[in-house]
Amino acid sequence: MAVVLFELHGVSFSRGGRRALDSIDAEIAPGATAVVGPSGSGKSTLLRLLNRLADPERGTISYRGRPLPGYDPLALRREVSLVPQLPALLGGTVESNLRYAAELAGVGLDPRRCLRLAGLGGDFAGREVAKLSVGEQQRTMLARALAQQPRVLLLDEPTSALDRTARDEVEATLTRLRGELEISLVVVSHDPDQARRLAERALRLEGGRVVACGPLEQALA
Repeated sequence: MAVVLFELHGVSFSRGGRRALDSIDAEIAPGATAVVGPSGSGKSTLLRLLNRLADPERGTISYRGRPLPGYDPLALRREVSLVPQLPALLGGTVESNLRYAAELAGVGLDPRRCLRLAGLGGDFAGREVAKLSVGEQQRTMLARALAQQPRVLLLDEPTSALDRTARDEVEATLTRLRGELEISLVVVSHDPDQARRLAERALRLEGGRVVACGPLEQALA
């Protein structure tokens, strides 16, 4: 029987008096899945539910066959790590940010390896995060997530604030990560072309509802 990463049954969630997700039924398989749809379709809300930054009002979500309420939220977030759309780094150096994440997860830290996996040189460890470019901050966020040794990365529009060159570098980094690590990606994107570059499957949302879920081209058709 094929392993399912996440299963969602009848999931609904409201925010600010508006229904952000409405009776969602979907399966997300291991590997790379793109969550696509127009602005306001519920993509970012879905990511927040997958690692219990919020809980659904109705319905159930399971991770690897176990309902999410059965997981300690902090333990779940170490295994299912969210990289937000906008960088949210702590003051200090790049390495201090990585060390903070590793200590939260209770794991050892190899800063150079995390930086390399995120597409940054080892010399970035001592740099002040306030002096990094937006692209460098985004990759530092990725390195910080990797410091927790997650099994799943949830990426919310990981290149939306970047120019084309930086976007291509981040996409190449994500592709390389999948080749080096046994890690699954769930990538929110408004760009179908980016979905095609990064994923094998897609979940398409419109107005808080699933309109397609499955192999990439089939879901995007």
